[in-house]
Amino acid sequence: MKLLYIDCCITLRGPESRTRALAEAFLAAFRETHPAAEVETVALESLDIRPYLLPALREREALAEAGDFTGPVFALARQFHRADKIVVAAPFWDLSFPSILRVYIEHISACGLTYHYEADGCHGDCRGERLAYLTAGGDFEKPDSLGVLYWRQLAAMFGIPRFDCVFAGGLDVDPERVPAIMAEACERARALGREF
Repeated sequence: MKLLYIDCCITLRGPESRTRALAEAFLAAFRETHPAAEVETVALESLDIRPYLLPALREREALAEAGDFTGPVFALARQFHRADKIVVAAPFWDLSFPSILRVYIEHISACGLTYHYEADGCHGDCRGERLAYLTAGGDFEKPDSLGVLYWRQLAAMFGIPRFDCVFAGGLDVDPERVPAIMAEACERARALGREF
């Protein structure tokens, strides 16, 4: 089994990243209960990816229309497509997540590889059976938190049947409550990692 870990734990807090704490709790529990699983990490801060502008988009679409997904332009999409399980960790920024994660999504969204269309709409082609989204932010989680809704809908688009989320929210509301909020959220992340 292969777990793909998409690391978007961008923060000015460095090692004190609250999103990274969720990811580390999840991954430690996952590795403990799945010792034979391979964990492959995509560190978004180290990738050289850019949004698709028209020339690159035309080139990519020509390859997709020809059914040629072997080139480097589809490397991230191929990696995402073949993962058995996926965990995404990103802070709650500006009502969603850091822009590099949106650029990454452009690179994994490849019609004909990670999804396709039929008469009744979009159908996912990814192998993954589960996707977890881990996020932490200063404000409280709301039912319409955009990052969570976005990843829930992406999981469905890619054909991944189960979506899970851990949101550590309200971290900038009352600084005295941060340790308790993080302890509870990390425990939820560990519990998810154990049974993921």
